[in-house]
Amino acid sequence: MMISTVETNFNGSQPAVPSDNSAVVSAVTSKKKKKKSKKNGEKQMGDLKRELDMDEHKIPLEELCNRYGTDRVNGHTPERVAEFQARDGLNQLTPPKSVPEWVKFVKILVGGFSLLLWIASTLCLIAYGIQIAGNENPPGDNLYLGIVLFCVVLISGVFSYYQESKSSKIMDSFKNMVPQQALVIRNGQKMTINAEQIVVGDIVEVKFGDRIPADIRIISANSFKVDNSSLTGESEPQSRSPEFTHENPLETKNLGFFSTSAVEGTATGIVVRIGDNSVMGRIANLTTGLDAGATPIAKELTHFVHIITVIAVVLGIIFFIVALFFGYIWIDAIVFLIGTIVANVPEGLLITVTVSLTLTAKRMAKKNCLVKNLEAVETLGSTSVICSDKTGTLTQNRMTVAHIWFDGRIIEADMREDQSNGQYSSDDASWMALARITMLCNRAEFKIDQENVPILKRECNGDASESALLKCVELSIGNVMKYRREHKKVLEIPFNSTNKFQVSIHECKDETTGSHYLLVMKGAPERIIDCCSTILMDGRDEPLNENYKEAFNSVYMMLGGLGERVLGFCDYQLPPKEYPLDYPFDADNINFPISGLRFVGLMSMIDPPRAAVPGAVAKCRSAGIKIIMVTGDHPITARAIAIGVGIISEDSKTVQEIAEERGIPVEDVDPRDAKAAVVHGGELREMTPAQIDSILSNHSEIVFARTSPQQKLLIVEGCQRLGQIVAVTGDGVNDSPALKKADIGIAMGIAGSDVSKQAADMILLDDNFASIVTGVEEGRIIFDNLKKTIAYSLTTNIPELVPFIIFLLADVPLALGTIAMLFINLGTDMVPAISLAYEEAELDIMKRKPRDPVKDKLVTDRLISASYAQVGLMEAAAGFFAYFVVMAENGFLMDRLVGVRAEWDSPAVNDLMDSYGQEWTYYQRKRLEITVYSAFFVAVIITQWADLLIRKTRRLSIFQHGMKNHYLTFGLFFETALAAFLCYTPGLNEGLKFQPLRFTWWLCAIPYSLLIFTYDEMRRFLLRRYPGGFVEREMYY
Repeated sequence: MMISTVETNFNGSQPAVPSDNSAVVSAVTSKKKKKKSKKNGEKQMGDLKRELDMDEHKIPLEELCNRYGTDRVNGHTPERVAEFQARDGLNQLTPPKSVPEWVKFVKILVGGFSLLLWIASTLCLIAYGIQIAGNENPPGDNLYLGIVLFCVVLISGVFSYYQESKSSKIMDSFKNMVPQQALVIRNGQKMTINAEQIVVGDIVEVKFGDRIPADIRIISANSFKVDNSSLTGESEPQSRSPEFTHENPLETKNLGFFSTSAVEGTATGIVVRIGDNSVMGRIANLTTGLDAGATPIAKELTHFVHIITVIAVVLGIIFFIVALFFGYIWIDAIVFLIGTIVANVPEGLLITVTVSLTLTAKRMAKKNCLVKNLEAVETLGSTSVICSDKTGTLTQNRMTVAHIWFDGRIIEADMREDQSNGQYSSDDASWMALARITMLCNRAEFKIDQENVPILKRECNGDASESALLKCVELSIGNVMKYRREHKKVLEIPFNSTNKFQVSIHECKDETTGSHYLLVMKGAPERIIDCCSTILMDGRDEPLNENYKEAFNSVYMMLGGLGERVLGFCDYQLPPKEYPLDYPFDADNINFPISGLRFVGLMSMIDPPRAAVPGAVAKCRSAGIKIIMVTGDHPITARAIAIGVGIISEDSKTVQEIAEERGIPVEDVDPRDAKAAVVHGGELREMTPAQIDSILSNHSEIVFARTSPQQKLLIVEGCQRLGQIVAVTGDGVNDSPALKKADIGIAMGIAGSDVSKQAADMILLDDNFASIVTGVEEGRIIFDNLKKTIAYSLTTNIPELVPFIIFLLADVPLALGTIAMLFINLGTDMVPAISLAYEEAELDIMKRKPRDPVKDKLVTDRLISASYAQVGLMEAAAGFFAYFVVMAENGFLMDRLVGVRAEWDSPAVNDLMDSYGQEWTYYQRKRLEITVYSAFFVAVIITQWADLLIRKTRRLSIFQHGMKNHYLTFGLFFETALAAFLCYTPGLNEGLKFQPLRFTWWLCAIPYSLLIFTYDEMRRFLLRRYPGGFVEREMYY
């Protein structure tokens, strides 16, 4: 089955042409138009792949307003709006040109292996037509075979189309992210309009809960935060303000992007980009315009079709020539040619492969890997590089308090429900002071009706960091919400990017001082320490001297180096005389101290790795799979997580670290000396493809941090240039181009956006990286099992072909009829072949390297040799032994059969003498012929028992591997029962050209079956005994 892809065409302008020679000119211009369209499409895709280049966030606001002819207070005039809409169009995403459904269906019907069956079906009908021309009562075998093959292709095509039609609605998912309404200021008036009516230069207002309707430059903001996770991969909400803070538009704080969500505060902005020109629009067009290419298994099946086609055509031509040499007329020779080609086509293999992939997909779904495209089942097993997102895939996507520093000691936070750590408790005065700040200076709250839910699993309102702090103190102290109610908040200054701290003041009561106000503050540690003059140590306030500051800096750097987000905490008890109850605190004109405070401690948080990830990463390493982390997070955080999960070994060093150790410039270090590399997106932006390839090939442990969607795509393309089969994980819109381009895209089922799920080939239902490793194992198993299935299915081609050859060369009656051949390929062989999909791995399949797509093909010359030249010939010998036994027991010895075909098949001859002088009428001969068809058919079935058993393993003895596959055992009984049913069912056997057989005729093939089994056991013994020897080089498939 082939994957149908949607390709976006961008048509260029077409020059006028003269009307003379209109047909020729039309053809030429049409060809030029296609070339130009293709060039334009490639140019546009190239533009989309380049990094976003814009200056709207850098230039002064007045210059920006002049550029769009707008007023920052009053907005556009109606005339200006109309002018921009006429020029730029609507603020919407343009859908790509879609391929009609009937074209997709036809492509599936004639693609790959299906095309071979179509050719075989057509040739059968042609052969039947030729037979009609030369015979008044031609046999209907070719007609029946042609019709059956037609039905097989049609049924498989409908099934494949159904699977295909369930995916690839990517642009619809992008459209679902677009807001419907927007609040704009035009002509001095606020108005709500349809978001698609927005133009560049519009002044828009955005508040908490809104989706940003276009790319905007922030003019003013009040505690404004946006969720950019789907766009940039940053897990934390990002604050937005009018200040220009970074050259990179994706990292500066003064831009908000189309379709991202406002999660806190309000803002006003000027629209700088709309629709397809927005950052989101560029990603949408890049994703829908990418050509994913054929999957590895599709390439393998195409390769298989080529092999079978060459074998079939070469044999067909050879026997066409032989037939002419033996004096057959050309019409008969053509029938022989067609028959030889058709006999080489494994009619049931298309269904077998499809069903095998479907069964594996179902098995993977039970292990949390939902496969959208059947071909992706095997692709995952072929993967040699996994480009993994960090947040939610390698980590839990749940910020957790990791370390606490107070009283001069670092403590690992106890985040267990039973609080069995015992390193801090409510009896510790310093911890209680730190916990008090954490409880009060915190806006996160538990959602209602969760009293019976474990604390760590409770959902919260508030950002991830504050939720982590809330859960930590709830575990340790308990009743946080009650404590807050008892300590009324009278003032709050929310965290902002300028101050980098959050302050709140609360009413407190105690036995010694009575009622008073307590100021609590948390924020960036360097800002908090600057606000303090004392430090709490062992329950006492001490001056904050240089020794304490050095200890603070040391701990702060250490925790930051672990990739943890560190917050500082301080407090101050406001003197009751200066700040009596009902004191009018003012947050705008601060009338209370924010310096000279008491430093209490530090708390650090991290999104911890999933428990199963380090083991899964280690398993990938042993399987020869390189794991590259690609994330939007900070390099320090990314590296710390990479070390934590095993992507970077603890003793691995980067080029920069080696240069620092040796005291030499970075340029003098050989990149191959450094196992690890941590590359910032800013560095990646300046790299050429050759430099990217150098990083990917010279380093085994790689982390890319602060990457953009285009950069993630470039990383995937770089891996593919190096011949790797690439799997990519992602959950956001930013990941969708890479997911589409990868050999297999893997989206997250829980945290993943609709866009990422549509762009992907597979969805992780539990968002767990460990499930990918399970999928890799299943993919490797199905590749091995498909080899076994194909080897088993191809074997019967020889016992089906040889009777035809002997019929031609020795001029004997035909030993096997077309209908019997059909029942082997589409009947008795189907269930056993499918049962091989259930075989377990022979050895530890995750200890070997990924297969080389160039050398390790699904079908090789050694597999063809094993099926055709070895086992196939033995099965043909078994069939002919049964054939000659039946003929002999009915009076026709071998010497009498040679050269008798013309008389045998002539209805006019009703007195043909056998070896004992008995006369046979035409009707009697044909009944005997059907009997030998049945004997030959049964002989093939009996030898296929042994063929099925030897295909269970490619290296191990069956006595080592065992008979654990109950489906295969059922397959053995099924094919035997079906053969008996066809031979012994009255009426049915006559209609289908089968005859009842004596019991002894069933036994003719058993010696050959034992021979096949013994022969292959010996082959596998020599494989194990002499690894790398002659037998492995020439006979291991």
